[in-house]
Amino acid sequence: SLKKSVSSGKIAHAYLFSGPRGVGKTSAARILAKAINCQNPSSDGNPCCQCSSCREIAQGNSMDVIEIDGASNTSVNDVRQIKDEVLFAPANSKYKVYIIDEVHMLSNSAFNALLKTIEEPPPYIVFIFATTEVYKVPATIRSRCQHFNFRLIHTDVIKDRLRKICDENSIKADDDVLFWIAKEATGSLRDSYTLFDKIAAFSGSEISLAVIKEKMGLVGFDKINQLAECFADGSSTKALEILDDVLASGVAVEQFVTELTEYFRNILLIKSNVTKEAVLGYSSAAFSRKVIDTFSSYQIEEALGLVLQLYRDLRYSLSQRFELELLITRLSSMKNFVSKAELVERLEALKKGFVPAKGKSAMSQPAEQEPAPEPERVQMDIAVIKKSVIASLKKANEFFLASSLERTGAWSIQNGKISIPCTDSFQALKVEEAAQKIESAVAGIAGQNLAVEVQKPKSQESAGQASEDGQTSASVEMVKKVFKGEIV
Repeated sequence: SLKKSVSSGKIAHAYLFSGPRGVGKTSAARILAKAINCQNPSSDGNPCCQCSSCREIAQGNSMDVIEIDGASNTSVNDVRQIKDEVLFAPANSKYKVYIIDEVHMLSNSAFNALLKTIEEPPPYIVFIFATTEVYKVPATIRSRCQHFNFRLIHTDVIKDRLRKICDENSIKADDDVLFWIAKEATGSLRDSYTLFDKIAAFSGSEISLAVIKEKMGLVGFDKINQLAECFADGSSTKALEILDDVLASGVAVEQFVTELTEYFRNILLIKSNVTKEAVLGYSSAAFSRKVIDTFSSYQIEEALGLVLQLYRDLRYSLSQRFELELLITRLSSMKNFVSKAELVERLEALKKGFVPAKGKSAMSQPAEQEPAPEPERVQMDIAVIKKSVIASLKKANEFFLASSLERTGAWSIQNGKISIPCTDSFQALKVEEAAQKIESAVAGIAGQNLAVEVQKPKSQESAGQASEDGQTSASVEMVKKVFKGEIV
């Protein structure tokens, strides 16, 4: 559109370029200023970049192209100065161009002062506004501009630009390195240039992923892959050892969580049959087959949710490393993550007297199978009931009670009662106080009314009995002394 506008000579009096940072809004504004003032433009509207006007604009010393930073020139007095200057014709160009960057930073009074000039500008004046937050620009200004929305730049385009820079500067870099830089830039060409300059400064004439990983404190794909395999094996010990090695090398907890998030995201995409390398960042064959085959999509989603929650909580954490270690321990039991649908299916099977094998539906079992006695039915999968009760309490915001129940021993069913062994007196007290809530949760899950029986630690029971005997003996002695009698 801009090329056709320039080639046809139909130049608007005001343009508005909006979009994310680093996608070329200000650069496009300078190119447009060159094109409309070029002395020898091409037939397709491009500037020649050789004439005196193009060279002056490129060098930043053109008297007819004025760049203004909207963030530092926000007052109405700054705009009034522009209104006074537009009365003067361009010195040696066809158009006098005002490029106002971050125009949304102008005050309301400044916008109002600018409005009249935009409505009735002199024929030789062109305004080009650039902003990252177009919604902050008043509608009265937007409606009087030709609006062009700049989008994020594709990773392949950024990669090609970086390759061109490498060739021009005799820098050797693998495609994996350039792809990583382009991916980290998240669609911003300027950010990719900044990151490339930083890496080239400490890498010299040859850039490798190993050097980037060492200098920038990255975990690396291979380490994350090994960690995920530990999750698949259920080995929390080995997973924590890998975590310790990574953090000891100087990797920040936030960076570790970020890379772990990206890894689970990619595994989830692979399980959804997405194999495009530009999306995953790596070949799908590079990801551990064991991890892909071991976990279901639901389990990956749950793990990803836990990692994202930790990332949000890190800002307020008292011990980031401890919380990360706790997360790694929980992820080591990912295989035990059960979806609600599967849990309901298993509970329905309990009511019918059997538990279906993993991966099989309860409907595939023989209909004539006789149910077992009631207590045994619940006993067969008491661990599932315990997890369900804890999950139900967490959903009801009973986090302290749920945490106490997680630390209890193995539950059991005896004589119509659900026995909960406690490890200390405080835990036993809390469970006793919440017995009614626990009974209600068990009834809703197991379909039976089971009374809660708290098993206190033996040492506590012995101490309580001794204390009670001591109090009884003291009372008897006092009665004997007062009445001067004897026990018969």
